[in-house]
Amino acid sequence: MPVVYCKKCCEPSSRPDAQFTKEGVCLPCTYFEKFGEIDWESRQKELKEICDWGREHAKGPYDCIIGVSGGKDSHRQAFYVRDELKMRPLLVSVAYPPEQQTERGAANLANLINHGFDVHMVGPGPLTSKALMKHSFTKDCNLFKITELALYAAMPREAIAQGIPLMFLGENPALQYGGVNGSLSGDGNQQRKSHTLAGADINPLIESGFKRQNLFWYDYPSEEDFERGNLRIVYLGFYMHDFNEIMNTEFAINKGLQVREGIDADPAETGALNVAEALDDEFVHINQFLKCLKFGFGKVTQQVSSRIRVGQYTRDEAIELVRKYDGKCSDRYIKTLCRYLSISEDEFWEIAEDYRDPDLWQVNNHGEWELRYKIS
Repeated sequence: MPVVYCKKCCEPSSRPDAQFTKEGVCLPCTYFEKFGEIDWESRQKELKEICDWGREHAKGPYDCIIGVSGGKDSHRQAFYVRDELKMRPLLVSVAYPPEQQTERGAANLANLINHGFDVHMVGPGPLTSKALMKHSFTKDCNLFKITELALYAAMPREAIAQGIPLMFLGENPALQYGGVNGSLSGDGNQQRKSHTLAGADINPLIESGFKRQNLFWYDYPSEEDFERGNLRIVYLGFYMHDFNEIMNTEFAINKGLQVREGIDADPAETGALNVAEALDDEFVHINQFLKCLKFGFGKVTQQVSSRIRVGQYTRDEAIELVRKYDGKCSDRYIKTLCRYLSISEDEFWEIAEDYRDPDLWQVNNHGEWELRYKIS
C-alpha cells in the first residue's frame, strides 16, 4: 500500500498504528488544530486534584514519582512538579551499563541532584542488559525494544515498593507522535498497550533462555498489580500548554543541561536536529536508522513535524531537512555498537538489510537505495 504523508506536517502513514483523518491529517496535527480551544484552566484544576490525590495516598515522604533520564524533558518535569505544583517528587532513573552511558548523560543527572532533587537509581545487571539488547537486535532489528521495558517498568516497581501510587511521565506519545497507545488524555495507565511495550510480556524472553530472576526490572507490573497498588500514571505534558521540544530545551539549558557539541551535534552524523536530545546514549542514532529501514522515516521526520505545528518551520523547509538528514547515522556509532555487542560489522549489516522493507525502498539508477514514496 502506498505511503501517504500528512497534509500539514511530515508524518507518514507507515508509522505503526498511524491515524489520519479523511482529509489526510495525522492525529497529532488534528489535536494541535484544536489546541487553542482547550480549556487550560480546567486542565490545571484537574491536575491540582490529581496532586491532592497523590498527597493523600502517599505512604512515605514523597508525594509522587517522576521517571527521568536527566534530559530536557526530565528537567522540565522535575522543576515544574516541585516548584509549580509544590509536590515532593522522587526521581527514578534507570542507568545504562557503564560502557553505554555517556559522560554527558551522567553529568546531566548529577545536575538534577545538584538542584536538590532526590534520585533513586536503578541499575539492571550490565551483562543481562547487553544480552537483551543483542537479542532485541537480532530478533526485531531494534536495539531498545526489550531494554526499554526497564525504563518503563522501574517507575511502577518503585511505586509499589515505596507506596507512592502517583507517577508522572512527560508527553502522551499518541498525541505527540501519532499511533494508538491506549490513551488520548492525561491517563497513562494503559501504556502497556503502546507499540514499544507491546503488552510487556517477558515470557517470550524466558522461553528464549533468559532467567526470570535476572529480569525483575524488565517485568512490567500486571494490571492486577496496578489495581492492588492503586497505581496512577499521568502524562504531565497533557496539562501544560507549552510542554514541547522547544520550550523544554530552552528551560533545561537555563538550568545547566549539557547538550551535544561538535561532531556529535552534526545532523549528518546523528540523523537528528535537536542538540538536547538523546544525551545519555549514542546507540539511539543507530536505532533511528534501523527504524528508517523498517518504516521509511527517522528522527528528523518526528522533530520537524513537531516544529511545523508550533510555527518554527514551514512544511517546505521541513521537507528539505527530512530529505537531507532523516535516517542518517555515522559509521563510527555502528562500529562502537558492534564492539559492544561482540558482533562483526558484516553481521550488523546482514541483519539490518534483512529488515529493510522492500515495499518502502527501491534501488535507483545509481545502484543506491531510495524511498519508493517520497514526501512532496
